[in-house]
Amino acid sequence: MVRDDFSKCDSNVRLDGKVALVAGATSGLGFETAKNFASRGAKVIIASRNPEKLEKARIDLVKSSKNENIYTKQVNFESLSSIRNLVRETYLSEPALDILVNNVGTIGLEDKLTVDGLHVMMQVNYFGAFLLTFLLFPLLKASAPSRVINVSSSGLLLGDINLEHMNDVGRYFDFGFYCNAKLAVVLFSIEMNKRVKDSGVQVFSMDPGLIKTKFFRNYDDGFWKTVLNGALAIFGRPAHRVATLPVYLASDSKLDSLNSRHFRDCVSFYSTWYANDTVLTKRLWKKSKELVKITPTEDWES
Repeated sequence: MVRDDFSKCDSNVRLDGKVALVAGATSGLGFETAKNFASRGAKVIIASRNPEKLEKARIDLVKSSKNENIYTKQVNFESLSSIRNLVRETYLSEPALDILVNNVGTIGLEDKLTVDGLHVMMQVNYFGAFLLTFLLFPLLKASAPSRVINVSSSGLLLGDINLEHMNDVGRYFDFGFYCNAKLAVVLFSIEMNKRVKDSGVQVFSMDPGLIKTKFFRNYDDGFWKTVLNGALAIFGRPAHRVATLPVYLASDSKLDSLNSRHFRDCVSFYSTWYANDTVLTKRLWKKSKELVKITPTEDWES
């Protein structure tokens, strides 16, 4: 039996009147997180790239939660313009945003650059979340107290940040790019917390551990796809239980006094020794703004 370490996350906190946007929410952890928010009365916006899957997820969420306040927005994290479109639509349709969950993450993509000149694995797993969070910060601040939950991975422990070669095709194996991206997610969370101190916006990162999902669905090699997804089915934890962690981080009042924290299994957890490298986190923040092409109009820091 797979151990359940999420009892500390369980609560009866209601989220009536709150607005939550969950990126990457048509299946797995993102879907279960959206379902948990919806069951607590929140207005939930689910964002993903496939319109058919989005509509099916919306219908399933309404049916399971008895909450009609579920909406969809299409976004493709392989395109920065698509993320900017999502942001524009959100500002036009939502007077407030209380919770942002960055759950988009995948493995097994091609070793190539996107149209934005970023490595596709880095853009989908890191730069997309950075851009979405940066651009939505003014709305989150206006809605404060609000929270951002960035989903990372234990793979960050194997990650490396080389600012001059983050997007080099052929430099890392597929899993290496994934680990680098998930390390960057944690470091960006740490740096953002410093920069938005006293704004009422808190940024948390989390390690979900192994989950019963089809995470390796993009692998071309059928043997390894079957083996790895089979291992997750055996050793992974149910997605609906893991989803209690991002919900806990989004809603528990005991966390109001905490900032720059990384969590696993409902407790503050060690992330990486890089977390104490203040020079690196600042340089990563600056480089990320440069690579996603933050304009003067978009830059709330300037």
